[in-house]
Parts: sequence; structure tokens; C-alpha cells
Amino acid sequence: KMGNAESNAYQNHLSRFLPEEQSDIDGIFDTLSGLSGSSGAKNGKATKKTAYMREPLPEQMTVRLYNGMKSIDLTGKSSGLSEQIAKEQFVIFMSNLLKGNADEKITIVMRMISKTGGPVKGKQIQEFTEDLIMSVVHVLSYRKELKGWNLENTGDSASGVKALACQLLSELKLSDGTKPVGPQLMETNFDQRVIEDWVYRVPQISVFLSVVIRQGLHVLHSLPDQTKDIVNLVPGCKGIKGRGLISLFDIPSIIYINSHLPAELQHKWRLLFSSRLHGESFSQLCGHIVNKGPCIVILKDLDGYIFGGFASHSWEVKPQFQGDNRCFLFSVFPSLAVYTYTGYNDHYMYLNHGQQTMPNGLGMGGQHGYFGLWIDSDYGKGHSKAKPRCTTYNSPQLSAKEDFTLDAMEVWAVGDLPESAGTKGKKSILDVDPEAQALLEMAGKSRQSEGLREPIEDEDDDD
Repeated sequence: KMGNAESNAYQNHLSRFLPEEQSDIDGIFDTLSGLSGSSGAKNGKATKKTAYMREPLPEQMTVRLYNGMKSIDLTGKSSGLSEQIAKEQFVIFMSNLLKGNADEKITIVMRMISKTGGPVKGKQIQEFTEDLIMSVVHVLSYRKELKGWNLENTGDSASGVKALACQLLSELKLSDGTKPVGPQLMETNFDQRVIEDWVYRVPQISVFLSVVIRQGLHVLHSLPDQTKDIVNLVPGCKGIKGRGLISLFDIPSIIYINSHLPAELQHKWRLLFSSRLHGESFSQLCGHIVNKGPCIVILKDLDGYIFGGFASHSWEVKPQFQGDNRCFLFSVFPSLAVYTYTGYNDHYMYLNHGQQTMPNGLGMGGQHGYFGLWIDSDYGKGHSKAKPRCTTYNSPQLSAKEDFTLDAMEVWAVGDLPESAGTKGKKSILDVDPEAQALLEMAGKSRQSEGLREPIEDEDDDD
């Protein structure tokens, strides 16, 4: 075995792993060493070693991982001359990235960004972040860990990778607190302390590195993960299989939006409504989304902008605002961002249909006639007004034009179906006809037909 002399530092790092984890790491190291043979790696690029890693991980990421491992300084050893990765370097690398604190992670991350050491430019951080996100999508797809999503039933991942990288980079702050943007960001030099602060504040970086190592190198992937953040990285997907639908979401935006949902809702998304499947009709929309628990609404306007909102409560047809401060608005394209409540008012979500006196449509944030997101009951028209920002969510205008025409819309229920939706139950005529329901409620009549419901489609059709 390569470099098997055991130092104290090495023992300390090894002791962070449970016995079964240690044997897992031993096995991976032996496989890698066997494949790298004596040829090792030339010019900082792994040669035969990539044969093992090429499929699950893109080559750029393999090279970055190699540079990270090589950067581990084994004092008193002349490992610098050898192109081989010593066992100690491998174990310390795994320990720092999978079990380490921000301080331990950061030295390696710096070397994965640039192998020369010293401050790095914004452009280099951008390339690293894009490689990292692309590798996460690639490895989860390769290992069949996308839980019902795939690259065929979702939007373009390449533009999603760029959008998510851009969103994470927007958190980079210089030591004086300023955030460089655009071309200025690309040319700015960032030192280790600033990047350490960034990795500490942007949890996705550590989570993505962990996924790339666990699933890419297949190390510790089957052992329970203490951090739990990887478990719900991608939610299970229900209701899209076999329907020939391409979602408005791409994999990176699913990961990002899901991370902003309340923790208990992150494990599963279920398609309730798609204008491409269910037709372009407001009553169809209401019939599919009322009383289905918390939902994500996403739409695309005719200019190609993609945006939406998270509704923390079941939608109900009524002339009052509903929901609570967990609701948010978001943008997916041309930029990826989440806009949370400001405390200015409680106009979180609104759904009304078939009334003379109040506006009819679906809205989130702002106020009547001036919503952050609005779909008119005259299906196909909408607006996103925010001069300069939406009062409820501090969101900018989300659509390309203030008044937009709808191209497509989806609604996804998140988390488990609420009890009230009665999985054994039937659908009442009142669910299909929200106008009748609204009239009854205004007249103060209770709903007598609560027990007469159509069967709901089988929940587990996609397992």
C-alpha cells in the first residue's frame, strides 16, 4: 500500500470514522491505487485513475479532487515528488471534507478552486461552483438517486447549473462587507478568509462536496448520513412518470427551491396540475389544487421567464387572504432566487373564483390589482407588479413584462397529503365547481356533500 507510515495526525483523522466507515475508505483507496497502477498521474491530471472515476464524475471534478488530495501536506515526507496520492493524504482529505469544520474544509476547497494557492479570482470560484453543481446533477443521475426526476422530464440542467452557481456566488462578501457583482466579481481577488466565510454561510457548498465524494467515489454512500441534509437534497417526485411531460423546473432549481421549504415538506413533491396535461382553464386549476396541502406554483410567461411561489397552506376558494409567513415567491429563469416575507402585511396567498365583488384569480403578495404574482381567472393573463418591490415578499417584477401572457403552469403539492384530503375519500361536486362552494360559504351554508368524493389517483404509482 502506498505511504503506509502512520503519523499521529493520520491516526487522529482515522479515528473520526466508525470501524465500518474505515473499512469502506480502505476499500476505496485500494481500488483507486490498483487502478492508478504505477503510472500515477501526469501534469496534475489523473491518467488511468480516471478510468475508475470517469463515469460517475465528470473529468473536471476528478482533477479538482486530485488537486485537493495532493494539497495535503505530509510533514517529513517527500510526497511532493510523487504523483501518487498517499494513503494518509486520502484519509485526511476524506476526514476534512466529510467530518471537518469550516477551517479544515477551506484549505482543500481553496486548492480545488486553484492548485497554485494564494488568493483566487471570482471567475475561478465561478468555474469551481459550476463544476461542483454539474457534478452533483451528473452523479445523482448516474447513481439513479434522482428519486423519480430525470434529465428527460425536467428543464435544461446546463442553464440551471449556471443560475444556481450565480445565486451562490451572489453571497460572496469582501472583508469590508461589499458584494462585488457582474464583471467586477469575475476580476476581484478573494483570499482564503473571505472564501471560508462564504463556505460557512452557504451550506450548499459543503453539502454538494459531500454528495460528490459519497456518491461519486462511492465512499460511505450506503452508511446512514449524520447530516440529514443530503437525504432531502432532491425530493421524491410523484405524478409525472409516463405522462410525457417536461417540468418547468430543472434539477438545480428543484434542489435550491426545496432547500427553502419547511423541513417536514422537503421529502416529496407530487404533481397536482399542469396546463399541458389538464388544459388551460381556471376551474380545472382550482379543481386540482384546492384542499391539497402546501403547494408550489410555477409558471412560464410567453417571454420565457419562469417564476412562482410556495403556498404554506391548502388553497381555499374564498375572498380573504390566506397562508402564513412561511410562504415565499421565487424566480427560476433568467435568475434563480427566493423572496421571503417582509412583515409589512399578511397578503401571503389569495384564491377566488366566480364572485362579482372581489377580484377573481390566484395571487401571492402585494394587494388587489397589484400582486407580486397574479393569474387572472380569465385564464392566460397575469401580472407581477413590484415598483420597486412587492410589499409582502420584497420581490422584484418576476415576469418579463408587468402584464404577461401565460405559456405554461404547474402546481406541485409538497410533503404528505393532508388528512382532510381523505385518501379513501371521494371528490365532491363542490370541489369541481368552486363557484357553488363559494356561494354556499357566503350564504353561511355548511357543506353536506363532504362524504361524496371521487377516488384520488393511487399515491404510489411512481415507486
